[in-house]
Amino acid sequence: MSQATYDIIIAGGGTAGCVLAGRLAAADSNLSVLVIESGPITRDDPLHTQPARYMHHLRPGSATVKVHRGKESAALNGRSPLVPTGQCLGGGSSVNFTMYTRASASDYDDWVTVYGNKGWSSAGLLPLLRKCETYQARPGNETHGYSGPLKVSYGGYYSEVGQEFLNVAAQYDKTREHTEDVNTLYECNKYGRWPKWIDARTGTRSDVPHQYIYPGQSSNTNLVILTGYHVKKVTFSGIVASGVEYVPNSRVRDEGGSQVFTAKARRLVVLSAGTFGSPAILERSGIGSPDVLNKIGVKQIACLPGVGENFQDHQLILPPYIAADSVHTLDFILEDDQQEIAAWTKQWLANGTGLLATNGLEAGIKLRPSRQDLDIIGDAFRKRWLEFFAPFPDKPVLWMGVMSLLAGERPPTPGKKYFSVGWYLQHPSSAGYVHATSADDVDAPLDFHPGYLDSPADMALHKWAYKRTPFPSGSAVAVGERSGPVPILEPDLVYSAEDDEALEDYIRQTVSTSWHYLGTCAMKRREEGGVVDSRLNVHGVEKLKIADLSICPGNVAANTYSTAVLIGEKAAVIIAEELGIPMGDASDATGPILKARL
Repeated sequence: MSQATYDIIIAGGGTAGCVLAGRLAAADSNLSVLVIESGPITRDDPLHTQPARYMHHLRPGSATVKVHRGKESAALNGRSPLVPTGQCLGGGSSVNFTMYTRASASDYDDWVTVYGNKGWSSAGLLPLLRKCETYQARPGNETHGYSGPLKVSYGGYYSEVGQEFLNVAAQYDKTREHTEDVNTLYECNKYGRWPKWIDARTGTRSDVPHQYIYPGQSSNTNLVILTGYHVKKVTFSGIVASGVEYVPNSRVRDEGGSQVFTAKARRLVVLSAGTFGSPAILERSGIGSPDVLNKIGVKQIACLPGVGENFQDHQLILPPYIAADSVHTLDFILEDDQQEIAAWTKQWLANGTGLLATNGLEAGIKLRPSRQDLDIIGDAFRKRWLEFFAPFPDKPVLWMGVMSLLAGERPPTPGKKYFSVGWYLQHPSSAGYVHATSADDVDAPLDFHPGYLDSPADMALHKWAYKRTPFPSGSAVAVGERSGPVPILEPDLVYSAEDDEALEDYIRQTVSTSWHYLGTCAMKRREEGGVVDSRLNVHGVEKLKIADLSICPGNVAANTYSTAVLIGEKAAVIIAEELGIPMGDASDATGPILKARL
C-alpha cells in the first residue's frame, strides 16, 4: 500500500470527489483511480440514509464531522465561531440537511464575465445540472433532469409548520407570489414548498456515495476507496505532481501512529478535500503565499498568495419558537426518544414515508428587498445593492424559511416541540481566510477567520431579515410565550433605537455557519489571486487539479451540495476529455454508477 501506483489519485472523498471518481471509473473501467478519504464509510447506515437524522452528525465527538474553530472576532462580541465540515465518504452529501437549493443563473455567469472562466456559464452548465438528478417533485420542467442518479422530491412528510408558513405568507406578504418551483435558476422572490435530496420512492437520503460509488451495475476493482486516512501533501518531481503522502486518521483507524504512506500517480493528482482541506494540503506541499510557507517551514514550489484566501460562507441565524403540542416536529430525534424513533422507523421501512423521510425544511423563499425594504435596510447596504444585486433580478439577497425543530441548545425540560424561522445571507460582503499552521501535523488547528459580520452591509441585512428576538424587558417588541397565531391584520412591530442595539447584540452572539463555505482555491487569473484556471489546473505546476467547492471564485445563492455535485460533474468532463476517455452526453445518467472496491 505504501508504494502503490494509480492512474489518478483523488485526495478527498467528499461530494465532488465521489462524483468525479464514479464518473471516470464508469467511463473507463481500465482507468485505475484511488480515492483517499479521511473519514469513515457510510454505506447503509440509517444515521446517513434516514434524512431526518442529520443533526446526529453535529453532536460532540462525531466521527463523521470535523469542527474548525475560528479566531476570536470583535464583530462577534469576542466569540470564536465553530464551523463543522463533513468528514466521511460522501462528505457533506452524507451529513447535510438534504435541502435542495440551486444557484442563480447569474451566479455561474459571473464566473465567466467577472472572473474569466470560459466554459462555466449557466447555459453551459445546465446540461450537467440536469445530468446529475431525477427531479421527482414536478414533471416536465426543462431546467431539471429526470434520469440522473440523485433523486429530488418533497420527501415523505409535509409538516404543519411548512404549510402554515406558506398560508401566512400568502395573506401577509401580498407583494410576492407563490411558485411551484423555487429552483428554476432564472427567478426568485417567490414563496414555495422546498424540495429535498430525498428519494420519493424509498424515503432515503440521496447522497453521492450511495448513488455514484456503493451500489452499481457492474463491479470495477480499478476504483479503490481508502477511508480513514488524511492526505498530508502532494509529492512533486520538479513542478510535476507525482503522487501524495497520507497518514492514518486516529479517529477512524486503530493503527494511528506516525507512519506515512505514499501513493504514486501516473497521470494526475486531483485535490478534492474541500474549502478547508485543499488549501492546507497545497500549503503543506509548498504551494501558497511565501509568508504562510515561511511560517510553517515549507520550501516553495509555486507562489500563489491566493491559497486559503477568499473564504466565504452564508451566515445563518435560526431563532427558535415554541410549537403547539399537536404539531409534528423532529425534536424527538434530538431528544433521542427511542420509542418515537422506532415507530417512525417502522413506517419509513414499510413505505419510505413519515417524519424520518423529511428534513423538516418544508417551505421558504429566496428573498429580494423591495424599494421600501431598501429604505429600511439603510445606507450600509445601498452601494452593495446597486452594484451587485440590482442588475440581476435572479439574485436573491437571502433565503428565509421554516425548520420543524429546535436547532440550537435544548432547554432542560424535554418533551416540548419547537420550530425555527431562519435565514441566511446568499451573498455576504464579508470574507475570511484559512491557512495551515504545520508542515507535518495534519491535525494542527488551522489559522482560520471566517469573517462573519466584518462588513456593516451584512449586519444591515440581518437586522432587516428578522427582528423577532429577545429584547430588553419593557420593550414593545419583547418576546414572550403566547397561545395561537398573531392576527394577520395586527400592526407591524415598531423598533426603538434601544431595540436595534439589542438586536445587533443578539446577531453578533448568534450568527453562525450555514455549512456553505467555499472559495479558498479560487478559479481566477493568477495575477488576481487565483489558484486554479478554468480547466481546474493549479497555476504554476503540472498534473495537479482541484475539484471541490474551494474553486468557486464567487459565492452562489445555493445550498452548496448542488454546486459541489456540479463541480464534480464538470471536472469529470474536463479530465475525461484531456485523457481521451469518451464520457457520453449529459443525458446519460440513468442510475447507480458502479460498485467500487472498498
